[in-house]
Amino acid sequence: MFESAEIGHRIDKKTWKAREPELRAALLEMQFRLLREARFAVVILVNGVDLAGRGETVNVLNEWMDPRHIRTEAFGPISEHERRHPEMFRFWQVLPSKGHVGILFGNWYTDPVSAHALGHETREHFVRRLERIRQFERMLAAEGVLLLKFWFHLSKKAAKARMKELQDSPKTAWRVTPQEEHNLKHYDEFIRVSDEALRKTSIGEAPWLVIEGSDPYYRYLTAGQLLLDSVNRRLDQPLAPPLPTPLVPETRPLDRLSLLAAQDYSRSATRKDYEDRLETLQGRLNGLSRDPRLQQLSLVVVFEGMDAAGKGSTIRRLTQALDARFYRVIPVAAPNENERAQPYLWRFWRYIPKLGHATLFDRSWYGRVLVERVERFCSEADWMRAYGEINEFEEELSDAGVLIVKFWLAITPEEQLRRFKERSETPHKNYKITDEDWRNRDKWPQYEQAIGDMIDRTSTQIAPWHVIASDNKHWSRLEVLETLCDRIEQALKARG
Repeated sequence: MFESAEIGHRIDKKTWKAREPELRAALLEMQFRLLREARFAVVILVNGVDLAGRGETVNVLNEWMDPRHIRTEAFGPISEHERRHPEMFRFWQVLPSKGHVGILFGNWYTDPVSAHALGHETREHFVRRLERIRQFERMLAAEGVLLLKFWFHLSKKAAKARMKELQDSPKTAWRVTPQEEHNLKHYDEFIRVSDEALRKTSIGEAPWLVIEGSDPYYRYLTAGQLLLDSVNRRLDQPLAPPLPTPLVPETRPLDRLSLLAAQDYSRSATRKDYEDRLETLQGRLNGLSRDPRLQQLSLVVVFEGMDAAGKGSTIRRLTQALDARFYRVIPVAAPNENERAQPYLWRFWRYIPKLGHATLFDRSWYGRVLVERVERFCSEADWMRAYGEINEFEEELSDAGVLIVKFWLAITPEEQLRRFKERSETPHKNYKITDEDWRNRDKWPQYEQAIGDMIDRTSTQIAPWHVIASDNKHWSRLEVLETLCDRIEQALKARG
Protein backbone atom coordinates (compact mmCIF):
# COMPACT_ATOMS: atom_id res chain seq x y z
CA MET A 1 0.00 0.00 0.00
CA PHE A 2 2.87 2.40 0.69
CA GLU A 3 5.51 1.77 -2.00
CA SER A 4 4.64 4.82 -4.11
CA ALA A 5 4.68 7.03 -1.02
CA GLU A 6 8.32 6.28 -0.21
CA ILE A 7 10.02 7.45 -3.41
CA GLY A 8 10.68 11.08 -2.51
CA HIS A 9 7.81 13.07 -4.09
CA ARG A 10 8.59 16.80 -4.17
CA ILE A 11 7.22 20.05 -5.59
CA ASP A 12 9.58 22.96 -6.23
CA LYS A 13 8.80 26.41 -4.85
CA LYS A 14 8.11 27.92 -8.28
CA THR A 15 5.47 25.33 -9.05
CA TRP A 16 3.98 25.80 -5.59
CA LYS A 17 3.66 29.57 -6.04
CA ALA A 18 2.01 29.09 -9.41
CA ARG A 19 -0.50 26.42 -8.36
CA GLU A 20 -1.38 27.37 -4.78
CA PRO A 21 -3.52 30.48 -5.58
CA GLU A 22 -5.45 28.63 -8.29
CA LEU A 23 -6.13 25.63 -6.08
CA ARG A 24 -7.34 27.59 -3.08
CA ALA A 25 -9.67 29.66 -5.27
CA ALA A 26 -11.08 26.50 -6.84
CA LEU A 27 -11.53 24.89 -3.43
CA LEU A 28 -13.41 27.88 -2.11
CA GLU A 29 -15.68 27.93 -5.16
CA MET A 30 -16.28 24.19 -4.75
CA GLN A 31 -17.07 24.58 -1.05
CA PHE A 32 -19.75 27.19 -1.63
CA ARG A 33 -21.30 25.16 -4.41
CA LEU A 34 -21.39 22.19 -2.03
CA LEU A 35 -23.03 24.35 0.63
CA ARG A 36 -25.52 25.86 -1.82
CA GLU A 37 -26.68 22.57 -3.31
CA ALA A 38 -26.52 20.64 0.00
CA ARG A 39 -26.86 17.28 -1.74
CA PHE A 40 -24.33 15.36 0.34
CA ALA A 41 -21.85 15.68 3.18
CA VAL A 42 -18.09 15.28 2.92
CA VAL A 43 -16.18 13.38 5.61
CA ILE A 44 -12.37 13.45 5.48
CA LEU A 45 -10.48 10.92 7.59
CA VAL A 46 -6.94 11.96 8.46
CA ASN A 47 -4.63 9.09 9.37
CA GLY A 48 -1.02 8.11 8.87
CA VAL A 49 2.48 8.04 10.30
CA ASP A 50 3.44 10.44 13.08
CA LEU A 51 5.16 13.63 11.88
CA ALA A 52 3.95 13.10 8.30
CA GLY A 53 2.25 16.50 8.29
CA ARG A 54 -1.34 15.60 9.03
CA GLY A 55 -2.02 18.58 11.27
CA GLU A 56 -0.23 21.06 9.03
CA THR A 57 -2.18 19.87 6.00
CA VAL A 58 -5.53 20.21 7.76
CA ASN A 59 -4.56 23.71 8.88
CA VAL A 60 -3.83 24.63 5.28
CA LEU A 61 -7.17 23.20 4.07
CA ASN A 62 -8.97 25.26 6.71
CA GLU A 63 -7.02 28.31 5.60
CA TRP A 64 -7.82 27.76 1.93
CA MET A 65 -11.54 27.23 2.52
CA ASP A 66 -14.12 28.84 4.81
CA PRO A 67 -13.63 27.18 8.23
CA ARG A 68 -17.13 28.18 9.33
CA HIS A 69 -18.50 25.33 7.24
CA ILE A 70 -15.84 22.80 8.22
CA ARG A 71 -16.00 20.80 11.43
CA THR A 72 -12.55 19.60 12.47
CA GLU A 73 -12.54 17.06 15.30
CA ALA A 74 -9.57 15.39 16.98
CA PHE A 75 -10.22 12.25 19.02
CA GLY A 76 -7.78 11.12 21.65
CA PRO A 77 -7.68 7.78 23.48
CA ILE A 78 -11.08 6.50 24.55
CA SER A 79 -11.92 7.99 27.94
CA GLU A 80 -13.66 6.17 30.78
CA HIS A 81 -16.80 8.21 30.08
CA GLU A 82 -16.72 7.27 26.39
CA ARG A 83 -16.31 3.60 27.30
CA ARG A 84 -19.77 3.77 28.84
CA HIS A 85 -21.16 4.17 25.31
CA PRO A 86 -20.76 1.95 22.23
CA GLU A 87 -17.47 2.51 20.42
CA MET A 88 -18.91 4.38 17.44
CA PHE A 89 -21.11 6.66 19.56
CA ARG A 90 -18.62 9.52 19.68
CA PHE A 91 -18.09 9.51 15.92
CA TRP A 92 -21.81 9.58 15.11
CA GLN A 93 -22.12 12.78 17.16
CA VAL A 94 -19.84 14.78 14.85
CA LEU A 95 -20.90 13.66 11.37
CA PRO A 96 -21.45 16.76 9.21
CA SER A 97 -24.83 17.50 7.67
CA LYS A 98 -25.38 17.76 3.92
CA GLY A 99 -23.47 20.63 2.36
CA HIS A 100 -20.77 20.62 5.04
CA VAL A 101 -17.31 19.14 5.51
CA GLY A 102 -16.09 17.17 8.50
CA ILE A 103 -12.38 16.46 9.12
CA LEU A 104 -11.72 13.72 11.67
CA PHE A 105 -8.36 13.06 13.35
CA GLY A 106 -8.04 10.01 15.56
CA ASN A 107 -11.09 8.51 13.91
CA TRP A 108 -12.48 4.96 13.92
CA TYR A 109 -9.22 3.52 12.53
CA THR A 110 -6.88 4.83 15.19
CA ASP A 111 -7.75 2.61 18.15
CA PRO A 112 -8.07 -0.69 16.22
CA VAL A 113 -4.68 -0.20 14.55
CA SER A 114 -2.79 0.97 17.63
CA ALA A 115 -4.39 -1.61 19.94
CA HIS A 116 -3.46 -4.50 17.66
CA ALA A 117 -0.01 -3.15 16.78
CA LEU A 118 0.87 -2.83 20.47
CA GLY A 119 -0.48 -6.27 21.29
CA HIS A 120 -3.42 -5.03 23.36
CA GLU A 121 -6.03 -6.97 21.40
CA THR A 122 -6.17 -10.21 19.45
CA ARG A 123 -6.07 -10.51 15.71
CA GLU A 124 -9.57 -11.97 15.78
CA HIS A 125 -10.91 -8.85 17.48
CA PHE A 126 -8.94 -6.62 15.10
CA VAL A 127 -10.39 -8.34 12.02
CA ARG A 128 -13.88 -8.10 13.47
CA ARG A 129 -13.47 -4.36 14.06
CA LEU A 130 -12.30 -3.88 10.48
CA GLU A 131 -15.36 -5.71 9.19
CA ARG A 132 -17.60 -3.45 11.25
CA ILE A 133 -15.80 -0.41 9.83
CA ARG A 134 -16.38 -1.67 6.27
CA GLN A 135 -20.08 -2.06 6.98
CA PHE A 136 -20.27 1.37 8.58
CA GLU A 137 -18.54 3.06 5.65
CA ARG A 138 -20.71 1.27 3.11
CA MET A 139 -23.75 2.51 5.01
CA LEU A 140 -22.41 6.10 4.93
CA ALA A 141 -21.78 5.82 1.19
CA ALA A 142 -25.28 4.42 0.59
CA GLU A 143 -26.67 7.40 2.53
CA GLY A 144 -24.85 9.73 0.12
CA VAL A 145 -21.83 10.71 2.23
CA LEU A 146 -18.63 11.35 0.26
CA LEU A 147 -15.96 9.68 2.38
CA LEU A 148 -12.32 10.61 1.66
CA LYS A 149 -9.69 8.62 3.54
CA PHE A 150 -6.25 10.28 3.55
CA TRP A 151 -3.21 8.36 4.77
CA PHE A 152 -0.13 10.60 5.19
CA HIS A 153 2.96 8.42 4.95
CA LEU A 154 6.67 8.53 5.76
CA SER A 155 9.18 5.74 5.34
CA LYS A 156 10.95 4.68 8.53
CA LYS A 157 14.09 6.47 7.42
CA ALA A 158 12.17 9.65 6.61
CA ALA A 159 10.27 9.47 9.91
CA LYS A 160 13.53 9.24 11.87
CA ALA A 161 15.01 12.15 9.91
CA ARG A 162 11.90 14.26 10.47
CA MET A 163 11.95 13.60 14.21
CA LYS A 164 15.63 14.50 14.49
CA GLU A 165 15.07 17.69 12.50
CA LEU A 166 12.30 18.79 14.84
CA GLN A 167 14.18 17.81 18.01
CA ASP A 168 17.32 19.68 16.96
CA SER A 169 15.53 23.04 16.78
CA PRO A 170 14.42 24.78 20.03
CA LYS A 171 11.51 26.22 18.08
CA THR A 172 10.08 22.85 17.09
CA ALA A 173 11.35 20.39 19.71
CA TRP A 174 8.03 20.69 21.59
CA ARG A 175 6.26 19.05 18.66
CA VAL A 176 7.90 15.69 19.37
CA THR A 177 6.07 14.03 22.25
CA PRO A 178 7.09 10.92 24.22
CA GLN A 179 4.19 9.11 22.55
CA GLU A 180 5.62 9.83 19.11
CA GLU A 181 9.04 8.63 20.21
CA HIS A 182 7.43 5.44 21.50
CA ASN A 183 5.47 4.97 18.26
CA LEU A 184 8.59 5.31 16.13
CA LYS A 185 10.20 2.45 18.07
CA HIS A 186 7.25 0.29 17.00
CA TYR A 187 7.19 1.62 13.41
CA ASP A 188 7.55 -1.78 11.71
CA GLU A 189 4.70 -3.36 13.61
CA PHE A 190 2.53 -0.26 13.16
CA ILE A 191 3.07 -0.31 9.41
CA ARG A 192 2.38 -4.04 9.16
CA VAL A 193 -0.95 -3.65 10.94
CA SER A 194 -1.78 -0.44 9.08
CA ASP A 195 -1.08 -2.08 5.73
CA GLU A 196 -3.58 -4.82 6.55
CA ALA A 197 -6.14 -2.31 7.79
CA LEU A 198 -5.88 -0.25 4.61
CA ARG A 199 -6.06 -3.28 2.34
CA LYS A 200 -9.11 -4.69 4.08
CA THR A 201 -10.98 -1.36 4.18
CA SER A 202 -10.06 0.18 0.83
CA ILE A 203 -13.52 -0.43 -0.56
CA GLY A 204 -14.87 0.80 -3.87
CA GLU A 205 -17.16 3.31 -2.17
CA ALA A 206 -14.27 4.73 -0.08
CA PRO A 207 -10.73 3.80 -1.17
CA TRP A 208 -7.66 4.92 0.74
CA LEU A 209 -5.67 7.82 -0.72
CA VAL A 210 -2.00 7.54 0.32
CA ILE A 211 0.04 10.77 0.26
CA GLU A 212 3.78 10.99 0.87
CA GLY A 213 4.32 13.49 3.66
CA SER A 214 8.01 14.41 3.50
CA ASP A 215 7.61 17.52 1.31
CA PRO A 216 4.99 20.03 2.51
CA TYR A 217 4.36 21.58 -0.92
CA TYR A 218 3.67 18.19 -2.46
CA ARG A 219 1.55 17.16 0.51
CA TYR A 220 -0.62 20.29 0.52
CA LEU A 221 -1.20 20.38 -3.23
CA THR A 222 -1.93 16.65 -3.46
CA ALA A 223 -4.45 16.65 -0.60
CA GLY A 224 -6.14 19.80 -1.87
CA GLN A 225 -6.37 18.54 -5.45
CA LEU A 226 -7.76 15.17 -4.36
CA LEU A 227 -10.40 16.92 -2.28
CA LEU A 228 -11.29 19.30 -5.12
CA ASP A 229 -11.52 16.60 -7.78
CA SER A 230 -13.52 14.21 -5.60
CA VAL A 231 -16.14 16.75 -4.55
CA ASN A 232 -16.47 18.31 -7.99
CA ARG A 233 -16.87 14.89 -9.58
CA ARG A 234 -19.75 14.13 -7.22
CA LEU A 235 -21.30 17.58 -7.70
CA ASP A 236 -21.20 17.18 -11.47
CA GLN A 237 -22.98 13.85 -11.35
CA PRO A 238 -26.71 14.00 -12.03
CA LEU A 239 -29.01 12.65 -9.36
CA ALA A 240 -29.11 8.88 -9.68
CA PRO A 241 -32.35 7.57 -11.17
CA PRO A 242 -34.37 5.30 -8.90
CA LEU A 243 -33.57 1.62 -9.15
CA PRO A 244 -36.14 -0.48 -10.98
CA THR A 245 -38.71 -2.10 -8.72
CA PRO A 246 -39.37 -4.58 -7.38
CA LEU A 247 -35.87 -5.73 -6.48
CA VAL A 248 -37.29 -8.91 -4.97
CA PRO A 249 -40.74 -10.47 -5.23
CA GLU A 250 -43.05 -10.10 -2.25
CA THR A 251 -43.26 -13.35 -0.32
CA ARG A 252 -46.92 -13.60 0.60
CA PRO A 253 -47.93 -16.97 2.11
CA LEU A 254 -50.13 -19.01 -0.19
CA ASP A 255 -52.74 -19.39 2.57
CA ARG A 256 -52.69 -15.60 3.24
CA LEU A 257 -52.14 -16.16 6.95
CA SER A 258 -49.97 -13.39 8.37
CA LEU A 259 -47.89 -13.27 11.54
CA LEU A 260 -50.23 -10.69 13.06
CA ALA A 261 -53.40 -12.56 12.15
CA ALA A 262 -52.02 -15.69 13.80
CA GLN A 263 -51.85 -14.07 17.26
CA ASP A 264 -54.32 -14.98 20.01
CA TYR A 265 -56.27 -11.80 20.69
CA SER A 266 -58.70 -13.42 23.12
CA ARG A 267 -56.40 -13.34 26.15
CA SER A 268 -57.45 -10.88 28.82
CA ALA A 269 -57.05 -9.95 32.48
CA THR A 270 -59.74 -8.87 34.92
CA ARG A 271 -59.44 -5.50 36.60
CA LYS A 272 -58.55 -7.11 39.96
CA ASP A 273 -55.93 -9.45 38.46
CA TYR A 274 -54.52 -6.54 36.51
CA GLU A 275 -54.14 -4.25 39.52
CA ASP A 276 -52.62 -7.00 41.69
CA ARG A 277 -50.13 -8.20 39.08
CA LEU A 278 -49.29 -4.67 37.90
CA GLU A 279 -48.11 -3.67 41.36
CA THR A 280 -46.09 -6.89 41.70
CA LEU A 281 -44.44 -6.57 38.29
CA GLN A 282 -43.66 -2.88 38.75
CA GLY A 283 -42.00 -3.72 42.06
CA ARG A 284 -40.00 -6.44 40.35
CA LEU A 285 -38.89 -4.03 37.60
CA ASN A 286 -37.94 -1.38 40.15
CA GLY A 287 -35.80 -3.88 42.03
CA LEU A 288 -34.05 -4.97 38.86
CA SER A 289 -33.33 -1.35 37.89
CA ARG A 290 -31.46 -0.96 41.19
CA ASP A 291 -29.37 -4.10 40.79
CA PRO A 292 -25.67 -3.08 40.95
CA ARG A 293 -24.92 -5.38 38.01
CA LEU A 294 -27.07 -3.18 35.79
CA GLN A 295 -24.33 -0.55 35.99
CA GLN A 296 -22.40 -2.72 33.52
CA LEU A 297 -25.33 -2.79 31.10
CA SER A 298 -27.57 -0.25 29.44
CA LEU A 299 -31.14 -0.83 28.36
CA VAL A 300 -32.92 0.06 25.11
CA VAL A 301 -36.63 -0.75 24.93
CA VAL A 302 -38.32 -0.36 21.54
CA PHE A 303 -42.08 -0.01 21.19
CA GLU A 304 -43.67 -0.38 17.79
CA GLY A 305 -47.24 -1.20 16.83
CA MET A 306 -50.28 -0.15 14.85
CA ASP A 307 -51.83 3.22 15.71
CA ALA A 308 -53.86 3.05 18.95
CA ALA A 309 -52.18 -0.21 19.99
CA GLY A 310 -51.36 1.21 23.45
CA LYS A 311 -47.68 2.07 23.17
CA GLY A 312 -47.90 5.29 25.17
CA SER A 313 -49.99 3.88 28.00
CA THR A 314 -47.71 0.84 28.27
CA ILE A 315 -44.62 3.05 28.47
CA ARG A 316 -46.24 5.00 31.30
CA ARG A 317 -46.70 1.78 33.30
CA LEU A 318 -43.00 1.05 32.87
CA THR A 319 -41.79 4.50 33.84
CA GLN A 320 -43.97 4.46 36.96
CA ALA A 321 -41.62 1.77 38.24
CA LEU A 322 -38.35 3.50 37.35
CA ASP A 323 -36.22 6.25 38.84
CA ALA A 324 -36.51 9.27 36.52
CA ARG A 325 -32.75 9.74 36.75
CA PHE A 326 -32.26 6.32 35.19
CA TYR A 327 -34.21 6.60 31.92
CA ARG A 328 -35.46 8.85 29.15
CA VAL A 329 -38.38 8.38 26.76
CA ILE A 330 -37.85 9.31 23.10
CA PRO A 331 -40.97 9.77 20.95
CA VAL A 332 -40.04 9.34 17.30
CA ALA A 333 -41.91 11.30 14.64
CA ALA A 334 -41.15 12.10 10.99
CA PRO A 335 -37.57 13.38 10.64
CA ASN A 336 -37.12 17.14 10.61
CA GLU A 337 -34.97 19.05 8.14
CA ASN A 338 -31.83 18.73 10.25
CA GLU A 339 -32.32 14.98 10.68
CA ARG A 340 -32.92 14.46 6.95
CA ALA A 341 -29.53 16.08 6.31
CA GLN A 342 -27.81 13.22 8.17
CA PRO A 343 -27.51 9.46 7.61
CA TYR A 344 -30.71 7.71 8.65
CA LEU A 345 -29.47 6.15 11.91
CA TRP A 346 -27.87 9.39 13.14
CA ARG A 347 -30.90 10.62 15.04
CA PHE A 348 -31.15 7.35 16.98
CA TRP A 349 -27.46 7.10 17.84
CA ARG A 350 -27.81 10.39 19.73
CA TYR A 351 -30.08 8.75 22.30
CA ILE A 352 -28.24 5.50 22.95
CA PRO A 353 -27.83 5.41 26.75
CA LYS A 354 -24.58 5.04 28.61
CA LEU A 355 -24.01 2.07 30.89
CA GLY A 356 -26.37 2.04 33.85
CA HIS A 357 -29.11 3.96 32.01
CA ALA A 358 -32.11 3.22 29.80
CA THR A 359 -33.85 4.70 26.77
CA LEU A 360 -37.44 3.85 25.84
CA PHE A 361 -38.27 4.52 22.18
CA ASP A 362 -41.90 5.22 21.26
CA ARG A 363 -41.37 4.17 17.63
CA SER A 364 -37.82 3.80 16.40
CA TRP A 365 -35.39 3.11 13.55
CA TYR A 366 -37.89 0.59 12.21
CA GLY A 367 -39.79 3.42 10.58
CA ARG A 368 -37.63 2.97 7.48
CA VAL A 369 -38.98 -0.56 6.87
CA LEU A 370 -42.53 0.34 7.91
CA VAL A 371 -43.98 3.79 7.22
CA GLU A 372 -41.20 4.87 4.82
CA ARG A 373 -41.62 1.63 2.89
CA VAL A 374 -45.41 1.69 2.73
CA GLU A 375 -45.74 5.43 2.07
CA ARG A 376 -42.84 5.35 -0.43
CA PHE A 377 -40.87 7.99 1.45
CA CYS A 378 -37.69 6.12 0.49
CA SER A 379 -36.70 3.86 -2.39
CA GLU A 380 -37.04 0.10 -2.28
CA ALA A 381 -33.25 -0.12 -2.37
CA ASP A 382 -33.12 2.03 0.81
CA TRP A 383 -35.54 -0.03 2.87
CA MET A 384 -34.19 -3.33 1.60
CA ARG A 385 -30.64 -2.52 2.75
CA ALA A 386 -32.04 -1.14 6.02
CA TYR A 387 -32.70 -4.65 7.36
CA GLY A 388 -28.99 -5.47 7.32
CA GLU A 389 -27.99 -2.04 8.64
CA ILE A 390 -30.44 -2.34 11.53
CA ASN A 391 -29.19 -5.81 12.44
CA GLU A 392 -25.59 -4.54 12.40
CA PHE A 393 -26.59 -1.52 14.49
CA GLU A 394 -28.24 -3.69 17.11
CA GLU A 395 -25.35 -6.17 17.13
CA GLU A 396 -22.91 -3.31 17.72
CA LEU A 397 -25.04 -2.05 20.61
CA SER A 398 -25.25 -5.55 22.09
CA ASP A 399 -21.48 -6.00 21.89
CA ALA A 400 -21.10 -2.76 23.87
CA GLY A 401 -23.33 -4.01 26.70
CA VAL A 402 -26.71 -2.71 25.54
CA LEU A 403 -29.69 -4.97 26.26
CA ILE A 404 -32.23 -4.44 23.46
CA VAL A 405 -35.85 -5.44 24.14
CA LYS A 406 -38.27 -4.94 21.22
CA PHE A 407 -42.06 -5.07 21.46
CA TRP A 408 -44.63 -5.09 18.67
CA LEU A 409 -48.07 -4.32 20.14
CA ALA A 410 -50.55 -6.01 17.82
CA ILE A 411 -54.28 -5.26 17.61
CA THR A 412 -57.03 -6.35 15.24
CA PRO A 413 -58.57 -3.95 12.70
CA GLU A 414 -61.85 -4.17 14.59
CA GLU A 415 -60.30 -3.14 17.91
CA GLN A 416 -58.38 -0.32 16.24
CA LEU A 417 -61.61 1.04 14.74
CA ARG A 418 -63.31 0.92 18.16
CA ARG A 419 -60.44 2.85 19.73
CA PHE A 420 -60.39 5.39 16.90
CA LYS A 421 -64.09 6.09 17.39
CA GLU A 422 -63.63 6.37 21.16
CA ARG A 423 -60.87 8.90 20.68
CA SER A 424 -62.95 10.90 18.23
CA GLU A 425 -65.92 11.02 20.59
CA THR A 426 -64.03 11.74 23.83
CA PRO A 427 -62.93 15.40 24.18
CA HIS A 428 -59.85 14.72 26.30
CA LYS A 429 -58.72 12.02 23.83
CA ASN A 430 -59.24 13.99 20.60
CA TYR A 431 -55.55 14.88 20.39
CA LYS A 432 -54.72 11.18 20.01
CA ILE A 433 -56.49 10.82 16.65
CA THR A 434 -55.34 12.47 13.42
CA ASP A 435 -56.21 12.34 9.74
CA GLU A 436 -52.95 10.46 9.22
CA ASP A 437 -54.18 7.68 11.53
CA TRP A 438 -57.23 7.16 9.30
CA ARG A 439 -55.08 7.19 6.16
CA ASN A 440 -52.74 4.59 7.65
CA ARG A 441 -55.70 2.40 8.49
CA ASP A 442 -56.69 2.32 4.82
CA LYS A 443 -53.32 0.70 4.10
CA TRP A 444 -53.64 -2.06 6.69
CA PRO A 445 -52.75 -4.91 4.25
CA GLN A 446 -49.55 -3.17 3.14
CA TYR A 447 -48.52 -2.51 6.72
CA GLU A 448 -49.34 -6.10 7.68
CA GLN A 449 -46.99 -7.36 4.97
CA ALA A 450 -44.25 -4.89 5.97
CA ILE A 451 -44.55 -5.86 9.65
CA GLY A 452 -44.22 -9.55 8.86
CA ASP A 453 -41.14 -8.92 6.72
CA MET A 454 -39.62 -6.70 9.42
CA ILE A 455 -40.03 -9.27 12.18
CA ASP A 456 -38.78 -12.12 10.00
CA ARG A 457 -35.67 -10.19 8.93
CA THR A 458 -34.75 -8.44 12.19
CA SER A 459 -35.75 -10.82 15.00
CA THR A 460 -32.32 -12.07 16.04
CA GLN A 461 -30.87 -13.99 18.95
CA ILE A 462 -29.47 -10.81 20.46
CA ALA A 463 -32.57 -8.68 19.84
CA PRO A 464 -35.68 -10.82 19.25
CA TRP A 465 -39.10 -9.31 18.65
CA HIS A 466 -41.80 -9.88 21.25
CA VAL A 467 -45.21 -9.72 19.57
CA ILE A 468 -47.87 -8.88 22.17
CA ALA A 469 -51.55 -9.31 21.26
CA SER A 470 -52.98 -6.07 22.68
CA ASP A 471 -56.73 -6.05 22.09
CA ASN A 472 -56.95 -6.23 25.87
CA LYS A 473 -54.73 -3.46 27.24
CA HIS A 474 -54.62 -4.88 30.75
CA TRP A 475 -53.28 -8.22 29.57
CA SER A 476 -50.77 -6.67 27.14
CA ARG A 477 -49.32 -4.29 29.73
CA LEU A 478 -48.73 -7.16 32.13
CA GLU A 479 -47.17 -9.24 29.35
CA VAL A 480 -44.80 -6.43 28.43
CA LEU A 481 -43.73 -5.89 32.03
CA GLU A 482 -43.18 -9.58 32.65
CA THR A 483 -41.24 -10.04 29.41
CA LEU A 484 -39.04 -7.04 30.14
CA CYS A 485 -38.28 -8.28 33.66
CA ASP A 486 -37.45 -11.74 32.32
CA ARG A 487 -35.05 -10.32 29.73
CA ILE A 488 -33.29 -8.12 32.30
CA GLU A 489 -32.93 -11.05 34.69
CA GLN A 490 -31.48 -13.23 31.94
CA ALA A 491 -28.97 -10.50 31.04
CA LEU A 492 -27.93 -10.01 34.66
CA LYS A 493 -27.54 -13.74 35.16
CA ALA A 494 -25.31 -13.92 32.09
CA ARG A 495 -23.12 -11.21 33.62
CA GLY A 496 -22.57 -13.44 36.66
